[in-house]
Amino acid sequence: MNQSNDKQQIRKIILSLRDQLPGGIKDAHDSAILARLLQMPEYIQAETVLGYMNFGSEFASEHWVAQALKDGKRLVLPRVNRHTNMLDLYYLDDLESQLGSGLWGIREPVVERAKRLNAINEVEFALLPGIAFSKNGARLGYGGGFYDKLLAPAGQSRPVLAVAAYGIQVVEALPQEETDIGVEWIVTESEIIHCRQKINFSESMQDGKYS
Repeated sequence: MNQSNDKQQIRKIILSLRDQLPGGIKDAHDSAILARLLQMPEYIQAETVLGYMNFGSEFASEHWVAQALKDGKRLVLPRVNRHTNMLDLYYLDDLESQLGSGLWGIREPVVERAKRLNAINEVEFALLPGIAFSKNGARLGYGGGFYDKLLAPAGQSRPVLAVAAYGIQVVEALPQEETDIGVEWIVTESEIIHCRQKINFSESMQDGKYS
């Protein structure tokens, strides 16, 4: 099995389905997902949260980001560092003045106007982007591995990891590699899925579970 090709095929299929969601249905799904996210005890109890700014046909995370500020959270957003090919994290409290157009047209923190976050372990709840997810917590992103690298360093505590997805993005199984980081929660328009986390994909692959 060529996992890279399999992942690309899944990305193509799910992105096509997501792109075809009618605007009215997408808006309704976004509202339902947002309501569920805001009701999660893990979010409510967190003082510092990590989000992302949406693009394309993604869940409208911008509404969750804005609400997090209204809820008094310390908001952290990512910026792609083109020199290290990693994500740098920044605190934001004013989206209008502290966000600018970044890589791929995604809105990112403006370095000169935001404070850099020292370590991911300062974050208690993280909402991650992605394309496809399975109920055991596997996450398929866009292929850059940015979040896997961000969350990988040993010796640090990870925040609660959640994703917001439309039901069509939840699949039976996903090919995973040792470096892939799984999530604990999948929030859709119709349910909140508590994944069998935290799963160790390297051990699972050795068991033949994902081969």
